[in-house]
Formats: sequence, C-alpha cells, structure tokens
Amino acid sequence: MIWALLAFVGVPLWLCALGILALVYRNRALRRRHGDIPVRVLRPGKTRWTRGHAVWVADVFAWRGSPAAWNESLEHILGATLRDPSPEDLEKLHRLGDAVVVASLTTEADVVLRVATRAEHGTALLGPYAKASGLA
Repeated sequence: MIWALLAFVGVPLWLCALGILALVYRNRALRRRHGDIPVRVLRPGKTRWTRGHAVWVADVFAWRGSPAAWNESLEHILGATLRDPSPEDLEKLHRLGDAVVVASLTTEADVVLRVATRAEHGTALLGPYAKASGLA
C-alpha cells in the first residue's frame, strides 16, 4: 500500500529501497554496540511489553524500540531491583527463553519502569546498581 502511494506521488522506488536499507543497517549497528542488552520494556500505563535494545550510560538507562518502532527513551534511574517474573509477565514475554528476569527501575519522577531480559543479562540490566544488590 505504501509503495503504491509513494509511486503515485512520484518518489522513485529505488530511493525508498535505499531508505529502508539505511534503516536496517543503522538498527543492526545499534544492536552491536558495547553493553547492548536485548530487553522488553513495560512502560507505566501500558499493557504491552515493547521489544527493544538498551544500554546504560552512567545512571541513565537508554533504550530504543526495534525494529524502527520509533520508541526510545532516556531515563535517569535512582534505583533498580531484580526479581523473577510473575506468571502474568511470562504469558506476555515471548522469545526471551526459559530463564527470564525482570528489573524494576525507579526513575527520577518516582515512576517504575519494568524491564525484562534473559537471565544471562540480569547483572547488565541492573547497570550501576548491580554492586548495591550484590550481583557484581
């Protein structure tokens, strides 16, 4: 549908293909950065977990929805705790494997952001708060 609309407007299809290739290449480059954590994020007030990739920069949790979900956020985190997922969480968390952990990240605005990942990334998910919880 979008291709027909773009062709009708007069945009060459090769230009659209180049745009899509650039988007895919940039998304892959972001996933290969140092400290990348594949995550699912449940934002306050939402019912669906958003798939994405995250990285810690000091005490700021930066995450980007993927692929090209246009969801990204920088959150200043004041505290983090790690727990096992509830049965309700496990029903909605797909493609993370059998061993899943959920972190509750408390932001500066006193909002709790729930983030899930594989157990092997649990320590990385806590970022600078891993030492305080005794995991590092």
